[in-house]
Amino acid sequence: MNAPLPLSVARDKPDALYERVANIGNEVAGQLARRLTQETQGEVLFSPADRGRYATDASIYQQMPVGVFVPQDADDVRLALDICRDLTVPIVPRGGGTSQCGQTVGAGLVIDHSKHMRRVLDVNVDDRTATVEPGLVLDHLNAQLKPHGLWYPVDVSTSAQATLGGMAGNNSCGSRSVAYGNMVHNVLGAQAWLADGSLVDFGDHATASPQAKAIGEFVRDLALEHADEIDVRWPKVLRRVAGYNLDIFRNQNEKPYTHDGSVNLSHLLIGSEGTLALTRSLKLQLRELPRAKVLGVVNFPTFFQAMDSAQHIVKLGEGMAVGQL
Repeated sequence: MNAPLPLSVARDKPDALYERVANIGNEVAGQLARRLTQETQGEVLFSPADRGRYATDASIYQQMPVGVFVPQDADDVRLALDICRDLTVPIVPRGGGTSQCGQTVGAGLVIDHSKHMRRVLDVNVDDRTATVEPGLVLDHLNAQLKPHGLWYPVDVSTSAQATLGGMAGNNSCGSRSVAYGNMVHNVLGAQAWLADGSLVDFGDHATASPQAKAIGEFVRDLALEHADEIDVRWPKVLRRVAGYNLDIFRNQNEKPYTHDGSVNLSHLLIGSEGTLALTRSLKLQLRELPRAKVLGVVNFPTFFQAMDSAQHIVKLGEGMAVGQL
């Protein structure tokens, strides 16, 4: 069964893609800028200064993009994807640029969601869910949830800058992941564009659309084909970002992806760093705000003893681990 081709990006790809990006000349760049200006409402930033600003992130890496596009809305993103496909220009989705491994730099067209695509689309207090656009900053989401007594528990240290789309891209965790899990454990669904421009809802496998189910079955068959190698070599850790979640049908994660053992196809996209699809919205699982907070301070004679104690504190239980780690 053929699955849709993954969305090309300008990093971590074969030499052919790098060669194609390197050959994006002034003529193609000019066509790209011209079409984005004429066909969308977003900001088209192709000056050396603008490209230079987006050539870096929180990492040590630097890569000059062909240009930068700041969409006003989802229609702008869809049009930009169509234009890039027509001109065979790779894209690099970007949120807050807070990751430290160069995930948001690349030689294609950078699409920055953080300025305008940052709305909370829906909050269901009873079900404790929220649907958000990918450019929404975590702290801004939690500020809107606080009056409802809710929060999103993937509490990364860069919460004042990190976007939910970027957090999904690199499967962010946070200091309380021992208790609450990572992004992959707290995303219930995703709506995303594939490379061919089709918009697909990724969610519960049992009720998925035919297109989403076909993608899931392709991944399932691929994982089954390599099951022996996956069992031996797949890291059995809580957070894995060095590849795709091929194990959603045969969990290899230290913490199951879902509480009831079901398969959620949105988890295929979590941690994929924008290489499989371009996110339009995310459905998130919320939690109740803690009713009390306790801080414990423990002194240790050596650094080694302090680090060694963490494993024992965690075994005391999730609540204790959250309070003490």
